[in-house]
Amino acid sequence: MKTIKIFILIALLPILVFAQKASLTGKVVDAVNNEPLPFVNIVVSGSSIGTTTDLDGNFVLKGLTPGFIRLEASFIGYKQAISAEIEVSNANANSIEIRMEEQKEQIEEVVVKASPFRKTEESPVSLRTIGIGEIEKSPGANRDISKVIQSFPGVQSTPAYRNDIIIRGGGPSESRFYLDGVEVPFINHFATQGASGGPVGIINADFIREVNYYSGAFPANRGNALSGVLEFNQIDGNPDKTNFQFTLGASEIAGTVDGPIGEKTTYVISARRSYLKFLFNILELPFLPTFNDIQFKVKSRIDKKNELTFVGLGSKDLFDLNLGIENPDESQQYILSQIPVNEQWSYTLGGVYKHFEKHSFQTLVVSRSHFNNSTIKYLDNDDSSEANKTIDYSSEEMENKVRFENTSRFGDYKLNVGANVDFVTYTNTSQLQKFYNNEIVNIDYNTKLNLVKWGFFGQISKNIFSERLSLSLGLRTDANNYSSEMNNMFKQFSPRFSASYSLTNQWILNFNTGRYYQLPAYTSLGFKENDMLVNKQNKLQYISVDHLIGGLEFRPSSTVLFSVEGFWKNYRNYPYSVNDSISLANKGADFGVVGDESVLSTSKGHAYGAEFQTRINAKKGNLNLSYTLVRSEFDDSRGNFLPSSWDSKHLIALTGTRELKNNWRIGGRWRFVGGLPYTPWDLEKVRMLISGILAVVLHWIIQN
Repeated sequence: MKTIKIFILIALLPILVFAQKASLTGKVVDAVNNEPLPFVNIVVSGSSIGTTTDLDGNFVLKGLTPGFIRLEASFIGYKQAISAEIEVSNANANSIEIRMEEQKEQIEEVVVKASPFRKTEESPVSLRTIGIGEIEKSPGANRDISKVIQSFPGVQSTPAYRNDIIIRGGGPSESRFYLDGVEVPFINHFATQGASGGPVGIINADFIREVNYYSGAFPANRGNALSGVLEFNQIDGNPDKTNFQFTLGASEIAGTVDGPIGEKTTYVISARRSYLKFLFNILELPFLPTFNDIQFKVKSRIDKKNELTFVGLGSKDLFDLNLGIENPDESQQYILSQIPVNEQWSYTLGGVYKHFEKHSFQTLVVSRSHFNNSTIKYLDNDDSSEANKTIDYSSEEMENKVRFENTSRFGDYKLNVGANVDFVTYTNTSQLQKFYNNEIVNIDYNTKLNLVKWGFFGQISKNIFSERLSLSLGLRTDANNYSSEMNNMFKQFSPRFSASYSLTNQWILNFNTGRYYQLPAYTSLGFKENDMLVNKQNKLQYISVDHLIGGLEFRPSSTVLFSVEGFWKNYRNYPYSVNDSISLANKGADFGVVGDESVLSTSKGHAYGAEFQTRINAKKGNLNLSYTLVRSEFDDSRGNFLPSSWDSKHLIALTGTRELKNNWRIGGRWRFVGGLPYTPWDLEKVRMLISGILAVVLHWIIQN
């Protein structure tokens, strides 16, 4: 009987825990000078629960139902603010900081209320804010932010085992990622070097407060992107007590710890390890993947005017062969004969220092990223002799970055100016064979490339007509010491302009145009033939794209958004593969390396279309419905524009969740992606190709 009672108690424990009420502590500060704001009214969105801040800007909310909530803050002389989504529970002590912007003039005609669907003066279009609730509740996403983004307009999905970021018909190498302001080169395990994809995300969803996803209208302080920018804003550690969290997922185990270090400093750290190798070995699959990652954040509020944050993200991945399978079938034998052994590790360490003054604040970001990628393959997996080695690849990318920004508010003007400098080392040792023009070509080179990259940027924004009209003008320029084609900053002059006009309280008209530049992948910059940097001789240039975006929003309430956007992207100077006779824009959504070949900056392309989205972020549930009509075309060797590898034409995504009684939730996800272009079979050329391969193999057998 005692045993039965214990089992009943264990079964009821989750219900008993959720039945208890939770509490939340927080602080409200001025967004510019970081001064605490007293007597601010705080209300839980969609409820009557509320409180006010004390003289130090602090507040406490009690009696909260566990779950995901947002807070609304209102104060005379400041714009109404709505917080990022936060999960409250009785198991952990929860805390949040709300930053409020000063209201410079009284608005009478049009009042745009605070909404979870935020936008900025710099990016009134093509910016989506994704809360932690949407990440946690997204069906089928497994708490992987890359998969969550695939439910948003303009994002094309690749095969289910890939997390490539393909936005509005652009290639998978055209996005950049930031973690609390620190640039992170890779966000996926088993990453494709030279692109963005991989099968599993590195970033732990337990760290995420919210994500800003830009598919255009990039602010000037975010450079080197053509199609997308993702900003991951992380939670702070709990200032009051230490919390532990353990997660057992479908493919990994993870643990997270957070808490205080003294009165002014908090930390949060997690580690994760997969057990896929164990599962795949039991199932006798021919490959055995293992991934590990670690992530941390330490934040110190030195005083009201100074704060310092350290972030770190690291991973180690091994893709091995299961050579212990007894009597493998034909499919297993084929896979074992084709895939190589691959090992990767990477890390990013960064520090962010902020100093606040009366009407401005300064940000200094210093970081280091290191990526190591190696691949080995033996013929018939016989490693008894070096003569059997067909692939021996080893490469490293090391980046040391420094960025300084100053953000000021002068009346209705907002000004952001700054500069960045990067010190890069790229190495590559390649001994491999590739099949070009019906023959096997041996590639053998060593390279060590040292680059210095620099950039300057500035953006000024202003609200006029009682804040009905918002205007923003940004300028940016980048250069590096790779070659004379790239060291002139005026060749990479990057202007951008945004405007947003509130027709009524519910209807908003938005616009953006700009020119953006991106440096080709290090794999292309460092490629050698005959001990020469081939692509330097080919006068490789920055890739550029022009954006033209217009949109209309309808917001019937603060939790409902209907939007439509039309976009046009015009590409120039895209690297063009000499051997494959295609633009590199068509490559990247596969494992391995992209760009380590001879290329020319001659490819042109364009992508255009329209996006429609409905977002409902209510207390009872969420709905995200989007449809994208997109065409993507790049030129061939004759100058004809042909559909690219990402010309899906139609993208439809529907994701929805509904909150039920007793803390149950039901959700579903459905996606439709139009068929991609394909090359019809030429049977005669296929026969010739097979004959050529057999001849080469026979020659090798005779010689060996």
